[in-house]
Amino acid sequence: MSSEPKISCEDVHLAFGPKQVLRGVDLAVDPGESLVIIGGSGSGKSVLIKTVLGITRPDKGVVAVDGEDIVGASARLRNTVNAKIGMLFQGGALFDSLPVWENVGFGLIQSGAMDRQQARVKAIDTLARVGLDEHVSTLLPVELSGGMQKRVALARAIADEPEIIFFDEPTTGLDPIMSDVINKLIVECVRDLGATAVTITHDMRSARTIADKVAMIYEGRIIWIGGVKDLDAPDHEMVDQFVHGRAEGPIQMAVRR
Repeated sequence: MSSEPKISCEDVHLAFGPKQVLRGVDLAVDPGESLVIIGGSGSGKSVLIKTVLGITRPDKGVVAVDGEDIVGASARLRNTVNAKIGMLFQGGALFDSLPVWENVGFGLIQSGAMDRQQARVKAIDTLARVGLDEHVSTLLPVELSGGMQKRVALARAIADEPEIIFFDEPTTGLDPIMSDVINKLIVECVRDLGATAVTITHDMRSARTIADKVAMIYEGRIIWIGGVKDLDAPDHEMVDQFVHGRAEGPIQMAVRR
């Protein structure tokens, strides 16, 4: 295994007007590692992922993939990096007007990696990996349950066998049983691909199932990193409060009374 991180962030800052969102993020994800980033709403989780994806550009700092600084990268380098990445969006983000197979094979078709027939075969095969039969491939997303939509979105994320996969709140809106199904599918797919995974979630059950390592972000900074086993007794008051869901503690929510 390479000693160089697959993804690294060094002193990353980003503000939107007067609002400081990222305030000096330092983070490294090793090849083949599954990192889960936890933190409350507005803590900077999603913005950090968007920064690695190149959707937002930091005001300061280094963001690197395979040792290549991608801040201000050329379109050619950005495309090369993006070709390594798969993404499962929080709401699935499926195309309503396209059948399931075309949703799964969309990236393969658009990139020119496969023609439509090849992409259809690949999509059906990938759907089987997430437990969906071939007949599902012809349905529209509106005809699927929430759990099935999430599995289709997972199939799309892994269809081109990416080196890096991002999962944005993968169990949001799912019942506990389907959440467990999705968590286990993520673990299996990441393991089978040998991919590096970064998941953002506030679901501690997901974190415990998916993670090799957990990082907590608070007010735009990584305040703690540890192994998943360390979540049971973290050596940090804020992490302990968040993990155990206590209203009382150093993290204070603004609640009008």
